[in-house]
Amino acid sequence: MSEAIIPRDLRCVIFDMDGVLYDSMKNHEIAWTGCFKTVGIDFPAYEAYLHEGSPGLETIAYVYRQYLNKEVSEEECERIYNEKIRLMGQLPIAEKMPQMGDLIDFIRETGMDVWVVTGSKQPTLLDRLSDDFGIPAKQIISASDVTKGKPDPEPYAKAVARCGFTAEQCMVVENAPLGVQSAKAAGVTTIAVNTGVLEDEVLVEAGADIVLPDTSSLYSYVRSTLQERG
Repeated sequence: MSEAIIPRDLRCVIFDMDGVLYDSMKNHEIAWTGCFKTVGIDFPAYEAYLHEGSPGLETIAYVYRQYLNKEVSEEECERIYNEKIRLMGQLPIAEKMPQMGDLIDFIRETGMDVWVVTGSKQPTLLDRLSDDFGIPAKQIISASDVTKGKPDPEPYAKAVARCGFTAEQCMVVENAPLGVQSAKAAGVTTIAVNTGVLEDEVLVEAGADIVLPDTSSLYSYVRSTLQERG
């Protein structure tokens, strides 16, 4: 199975951020449900995981159509998004996911590049990527860098174009269905780590090449596969 999943000529691993590098999805869940309560919307926590990776303004527009049956104004959208940012700033600092620092160190030791693609543009975690994982801003594609967010292929296609390798030489690690769809639409092999509350089937149906239960399993899987290949 390892041989079929991880590209033989792997040169670059592209990570999602929330729920993959940081244990931050619980904070997003609380912030999303909280900001929507200010406009009378009882937003299910489960949906925060389904929409993870989509730019915040797009999520707000979707929720307005779905729950209020109307379009959100630009002013109202910005107000809700700013409230979400405010709530995120009040929540505990998200810890790094288990063994992700070790995995990134190992990947670099093999001579491969590491990139991040995230639907976020909030500084809460983006500003930590350099210190926590040694990932510079030039190797991060955030919501500020794209016109269409996940599940559109643009975020991952842009990372592939900028890293200088082909899609076949890259691999994505995701935890959300929209992110999996984006990566697969960009033609990139995708491993899903189910670190949230979704059923594995949701990630499989989104197109994940393999679903692993957590980041420690991811570390073991990638390390053992690459070491076997020498």
